[in-house]
Amino acid sequence: MSRLALGISYDGRPWQGWQKQPNGQTVQDALERALAAFATVPVQTTCAGRTDTAVHALGQVVHFDCAINRSEESWVRGVNAHLPESISVQWAQAVSDTFHARFSATARAYTYVLLNSRVRQPLWAGRAGWVFQPLDVLAMTQAAQSLLGQHDFSSFRSSQCQAKSPVRTISELSIVQKGCLIFVSLRGNAFLHHMVRNIIGALVQIGQGRESVKYIADLLELKDRTKGAPTFSPDGLYLTEVSYPAGTLSQQHGLGFGLQDLALG
Repeated sequence: MSRLALGISYDGRPWQGWQKQPNGQTVQDALERALAAFATVPVQTTCAGRTDTAVHALGQVVHFDCAINRSEESWVRGVNAHLPESISVQWAQAVSDTFHARFSATARAYTYVLLNSRVRQPLWAGRAGWVFQPLDVLAMTQAAQSLLGQHDFSSFRSSQCQAKSPVRTISELSIVQKGCLIFVSLRGNAFLHHMVRNIIGALVQIGQGRESVKYIADLLELKDRTKGAPTFSPDGLYLTEVSYPAGTLSQQHGLGFGLQDLALG
């Protein structure tokens, strides 16, 4: 048996999240069906970070063990031939048997795309969260600085979150406006269930002027999810990159471009 890692991108709209379900309508279900069709044996995958229904990925990473000997390019082309157009293998790489897509990861990066437009835009339907009221991006940026560093994110975790600890570290955060699109990007060691969407919900409240710039800091101090903003739509959430120790993977984790490059102005 040898272990391989794959880089996966997908449009989350047709799927009920990443994790396998009895109805078979998840990204993992579709990927494992394609792997089994190509390898002619059952294959079980482990991912770097489970995504919810309608959440997208540019840089998901999975690993699996298989005794079938194929070239890395053959894995990419062969598995993609059995995948629907909403899911694609971007790269394949043989890795050591100690590599683990989830536990070997040192950081994960997410970007949330907000469409701030008076009317909805069909080209971004399901690909961006929509807010029709004008947003104060400067106030959002100022408030977001409180998220940097290590914190107890209890006010931003789902009631269904199964993580043992609510403490997480956000090492990078940026908010960039490009025309009617606002890109909120975060990098951290790990994220709690619904953590990014709950952060976006709070930032939108601030951008709309419903909450002050102190709102984020206050929520961190309260450690109480019931005081937080509503969980925002999954439509604009993208898992953009998973990082590993230097030398672990030689492949690019993402598609080679940022979501901002997709903006139409």
